[in-house]
Amino acid sequence: MDSTTLDVDGSVMEGGGQILRVSAALSCITGTAIKISKIRAGRSTPGLRPQHLCGLQLLRDMCAGSLDGAVIGSTAISLAPGKLTSGKHLADPQTAGSVGLLLQASLPCALFTDASTQLCLKGGTNADMAPQIDYTVKVLKPILEKFGVHFDCDIRMRGYYPKGGGEVVVTVNPIKQLSPITMTDRGTITKIYGRAFVAGVLPYKLAKDMSTAAVRTIRREIKDLYINIPSLQEKEKACGNGNGIM
Repeated sequence: MDSTTLDVDGSVMEGGGQILRVSAALSCITGTAIKISKIRAGRSTPGLRPQHLCGLQLLRDMCAGSLDGAVIGSTAISLAPGKLTSGKHLADPQTAGSVGLLLQASLPCALFTDASTQLCLKGGTNADMAPQIDYTVKVLKPILEKFGVHFDCDIRMRGYYPKGGGEVVVTVNPIKQLSPITMTDRGTITKIYGRAFVAGVLPYKLAKDMSTAAVRTIRREIKDLYINIPSLQEKEKACGNGNGIM
């Protein structure tokens, strides 16, 4: 790699995987070679974990680039990107590594290809310490649409710790450039929606208890608002045992 390679310190800020994902994505979009060192230096187990490695390999494939040093536990990698191209791509860390974080790295790249791109992302859809796939669909997606970003997110299977097994297919339409937006008016809360869920062997009563407790807590602060948090039992479209509430 030549002198135009940018050096990135992976220990900045909280020293997690965020700087890795953002740097690698920007490298592919701008065509700039990078070397990232001290990867995840702030974590109890530094270096690449399966989700980070899988994300880097996905970006490498999307831009027909070369990737060096990318193995589990590695604290330094080099990425020399080629040209971003559309197509179908699969990413599967074989763990409960977050689908949302795989999308975080790959979505920006898919936006700047020459045609529609399909990403089949596997792993954990509802994992700790990562955006829930429900957040991606219900919160992130509507905001990105304001910038002119359009993508479909098909949750085919939910996956939970420790096995993962979830599958989300994301179809991304390319754009020429992002549109600037202004979002300074918070507005007022008019309704509250949510979902409490259990999957696998966990009892349906657990979902109902979570929903009831959430509504009761909200009511202490907001008396007369419409609240709808249904309890769901997801066995057909879930791999493993999991529960949660959004």
